[in-house]
Amino acid sequence: AMDGAPPPASPAGLSAYVAVSQLLGLTLLATTGAWLGRYRGGVAWHSPLQFNVHPLCMVLGMVFLQGDALLVYRVFRHEAKRSTKALHALLHGLALVIALVGIIAVFKSHRTKGIPDMYSLHSWCGMATFVLYLLQWLLGCGFFLLPGASFSLRGWYKPQHVFFGITLFILSIAACLLGITEMLLFNIRESYSLFVPEGVLANTLGVLLVAFGLVVCYVLTRDDWKRPPLAEELALSMDFKTLTEGESPGGGS
Repeated sequence: AMDGAPPPASPAGLSAYVAVSQLLGLTLLATTGAWLGRYRGGVAWHSPLQFNVHPLCMVLGMVFLQGDALLVYRVFRHEAKRSTKALHALLHGLALVIALVGIIAVFKSHRTKGIPDMYSLHSWCGMATFVLYLLQWLLGCGFFLLPGASFSLRGWYKPQHVFFGITLFILSIAACLLGITEMLLFNIRESYSLFVPEGVLANTLGVLLVAFGLVVCYVLTRDDWKRPPLAEELALSMDFKTLTEGESPGGGS
């Protein structure tokens, strides 16, 4: 593009889907808050309500922020790759910190109330997802943010990073759905089948989680919505390839 020319417009439909994803994301956060506030007594750290920090943090970190971190490359299409990459890593890092607070809350709450840890399917899936998410973040920083990884090594790792990024997002939502079901069976087992308001609200939260996941995954998997490389990035990557692989920037296809 010539200097002074406006950046190309986003592909048709992309902005609408991103807007819908954000609307769904904010709605599922509000629904989580409404459930915990209206039916579970609210959220507090040093009190019997400490457990409620867990679902709030997991929905905020492992679903909403993780989803937004994945969308960064679709939304910021014409900004410098380095800053987009840094924002991607920062949002994932923030999601990890918030999720860690949620995990600490559930372990502390269990200890206070004498409830055993790590026996349910929800806890197994949730902990596995968190550990793999941390590993994915560390590997991503190592390969793409820190200097040292060669061009060919980055090229080899990138498809793995993309695949596991989407997979971990889906697993996070699945773990949340298991957690919602577990909370309802612990708290309203007797009345759940009577369509009580709490059960309906929590089920609605589950549907919103699935909807958010579907919209985010749709945006991520549309090939024509992928971020196009900027002219200066192509030049830089050829220079980087030359430096690390010793190939001629003009040679080959």
